[in-house]
Amino acid sequence: MTDDKSITVQRAIDAPTDAVFDVLSNPERHVELDGSGFVISDEKSDRITETGQVFRMNMTGPHMGGDYQTDNTVTGYDRNHLLAWQTAPADTEPPGWEWTWELTPQGADATEVTLTYDWSKVTDQALLEKISFPLVSEAQLEESLGHLAAAVSG
Repeated sequence: MTDDKSITVQRAIDAPTDAVFDVLSNPERHVELDGSGFVISDEKSDRITETGQVFRMNMTGPHMGGDYQTDNTVTGYDRNHLLAWQTAPADTEPPGWEWTWELTPQGADATEVTLTYDWSKVTDQALLEKISFPLVSEAQLEESLGHLAAAVSG
């Protein structure tokens, strides 16, 4: 589903919810999940265990003139059910876009995963003029879900 301020994709993954959450909550694994091509690596972050936590990622993209880092502030955490964070250039406050992963068990060995990329809280007009949202397409989000499916089955 896509509207003018968010994109949501869903996929059933043949893995238990705890296995899916284990991959998502480990920033070291995010490079293998990324369908956008922006994530290079984790910057020695700990496993995500609570809201308010910040993890740093090494990134690249023409929208930022090449290599850069992001700080990701965890805004939602419910073990095996929900993981969300707002992303910002390193050492800055999040300007309002958020990634949300929701996990719904589908029996003992399957999980429905919903991924939402939401930029509805971005209000900085200069930023909105500089960055053309969405930076990540629906197809790239679908690719992330495919990578997640591969990561938990391997």
